[in-house]
Amino acid sequence: MRVATLVLDASQLLTLAGCDGPRAGREKGSLGLLRDGAVLIEEGLVVRAGPRERVLAHPLAKGAERLSAEGRVVTPGFVDAHTHPVFTAPRLDDFEARVSGASYQDLAARGGGILWTVNGVRGASESDLTAGLRRRSFDFLSCGTTTIEAKSGYGLDLGNELKLLRAIKTAGAMGPLEIVATLLGAHAVPPEMNGRKDEYVARVCGEMIPRAAAEGLARFVDLFCEDGYFDLSDLEKVARAGAEACLGLKVHCEQLSRMGSLSCAVKLHAVSVDHLDCSNEDDFPALAASRTIACLVPGSNYFLGKPYPPARRLLDAGAAVALATDFNPGTCPCWDMRAILSIATTQMKMTPAEALVAATINGAHAAGVGATHGSLEAGKVADLVCHDAEDWRELAYYFGSPKVRWTMKRGRIVSKPS
Repeated sequence: MRVATLVLDASQLLTLAGCDGPRAGREKGSLGLLRDGAVLIEEGLVVRAGPRERVLAHPLAKGAERLSAEGRVVTPGFVDAHTHPVFTAPRLDDFEARVSGASYQDLAARGGGILWTVNGVRGASESDLTAGLRRRSFDFLSCGTTTIEAKSGYGLDLGNELKLLRAIKTAGAMGPLEIVATLLGAHAVPPEMNGRKDEYVARVCGEMIPRAAAEGLARFVDLFCEDGYFDLSDLEKVARAGAEACLGLKVHCEQLSRMGSLSCAVKLHAVSVDHLDCSNEDDFPALAASRTIACLVPGSNYFLGKPYPPARRLLDAGAAVALATDFNPGTCPCWDMRAILSIATTQMKMTPAEALVAATINGAHAAGVGATHGSLEAGKVADLVCHDAEDWRELAYYFGSPKVRWTMKRGRIVSKPS
């Protein structure tokens, strides 16, 4: 049996303790800030987190190993609820062409974009994909991210989508980064089925989703609902097939144009609606009244030089907002959630507190793990980050370096960047 651990001496401990659901309205910036707090951990779980003297009074505290935060800020680990981290190589040709003025359509016409990555994945072995994801796992951990949601979507046929999901499952089982898997079969129509979208959607619903569920390879299904890709009818079909397989729903929503997918996704009880760059305020009241989370990925807007999603209006309307990186090889090669905090505060006018809530507890709910992750409360997993900062606002203030002292996963330090 492992000895209990006692984390002490934080300049500020942010527990993010609060209600059981996603944080919105008056709780959208509630941090549970303590200036003399402590966390007691046993068997990978938080036993008690709170004022120092209250935690020290617990019977387990007396014999616990003490870990000093040395006057630094301690928070829950970041939960990155939208990533595409399984691929073979970065899309550097696309990057060079885009900054020279090429459009998304131009890149696709020359064989770039999603389908370039698809070709790489189809030619790679499962073991190579697993190894690549495992290497990237430590990049996330070094920046304070302890849990990610990871999508497939670069296979676009049954065998290759399952290959991606198996790589995700294997890398997640190896740890220490925790990975929640999503089947994104409806990412694009594969080139061999060009002009046969309905037939491809039928394959996603009739083959991919049942197989992924039967093999325990996915927790969610996702769909890129966008003009030229998949429409509302496709969204309803994928959602129905996912529900029949007991998989939750996440949606790439209102990203490049307004399709009406936000309203549709809320009616379908999606766990999250992601991107929302072109969302309409008419849809915000229904979103705010639901348990669906607006998962914003402003790193992709930054990288593409596009307008940002309406974070301020969503928050003011009462919607629960999460932040994620959208880490992927084409439109957001960023795994650092602190960079996302900086963009969210400086470009989308979220307060530092709202951004931190969005990157931890609301990110956990957007990834379907809010009951066990995202805050430091009794019974939750002991995922902690000690930041090289004395004031929590430094997390969004400084950018260009993650400045993480150590990252703890389930009570064990798994990363200590130099």
